[in-house]
Amino acid sequence: MNNSNFFAILSRMKYVNRWGLMRNARNESLSDHTLDVVFIAHALVVIANTYYYAALDEGRVALLAAFHDAPEIITGDLPTPVKYFDPEIKRSYDRVEQSAKARMISQLPEEMQMTYDGIMNGEESEDDILMKYVKAADKLSALIKCIEEEQSGNKDFAKAKEATLKTIQDLQMPEVDFFLDYFLPGYYLTLDEQTENGDRI
Repeated sequence: MNNSNFFAILSRMKYVNRWGLMRNARNESLSDHTLDVVFIAHALVVIANTYYYAALDEGRVALLAAFHDAPEIITGDLPTPVKYFDPEIKRSYDRVEQSAKARMISQLPEEMQMTYDGIMNGEESEDDILMKYVKAADKLSALIKCIEEEQSGNKDFAKAKEATLKTIQDLQMPEVDFFLDYFLPGYYLTLDEQTENGDRI
């Protein structure tokens, strides 16, 4: 069996910076973003199951979220205004992204490829539904980044925050509205304020 570079490639998420067109108070790596999306996507499905009578796979959505931007290790993070400037650009980028996925999967031993292809391309029957939560979590992560920059005194993210919030509200997902109402306010607080009802370590 030949050596595989798949997980070594995945480890390079930490070197890919997002928001390349913006002045950042703190750079956000693809690793940072991915972990946020895992947490939030999982939370959205827990909310759906707990409050809205869904019966979705909480573990599966976390797994899909963990790999949702993995091709950007190869393609880089294409800024949203560029990606969506023209439908042909978006179609071309989607083809590049699929090619990147295929290249990564090809690095695995043949016996493991089907499993990771199923994760990275969402091949289980429920995956199309779960990817809606991953995409919503992706937008929420972007909104949180805008809030963090704003809290650091960086005004460059003001328009991005406004546009991202509008996009999120347009999703019309009650689970997302629940997250906005109950969890988003905490991102405006300091650590002392976030933990004032509990014990600090």
